[in-house]
Amino acid sequence: MAARSSMDTMDDLRFDRHFRTPSSEGYYLVRGQTRIGMVDLHFTSTTVHGTLIIEQEMERDALAQLIERIDEDLVLSADTPRDDFLVSVYSGKEVGFFNDTFRADQDDLVADLDEDEDDEDDEFEDNDDLEE
Repeated sequence: MAARSSMDTMDDLRFDRHFRTPSSEGYYLVRGQTRIGMVDLHFTSTTVHGTLIIEQEMERDALAQLIERIDEDLVLSADTPRDDFLVSVYSGKEVGFFNDTFRADQDDLVADLDEDEDDEDDEFEDNDDLEE
């Protein structure tokens, strides 16, 4: 049995709202039980700006279909007149979630990083000795 392409499985895609403000919205893109990305939409008086982050490889045709689906299901349904929908697309993965509690621990993190940098400097100094 052949694997289903990204375009074939676009039908089971859903948008789970993550946040909403008076001029923006953020959604997780979920297919089945798997998050495949997220999109942030920012509405201005004439243009909608989108930032799309894809967490899986996706062919260009499937990506175009996804953007069209976002436009139809989320942008046009917002009842905000627009002249254009501009989308920046990134491929990546989530590396963590940070909040104010993380900031409280940031001093410890910086101290740890500084110690690592000192170790790296020592390594470079050692390499300099080898070159002489």
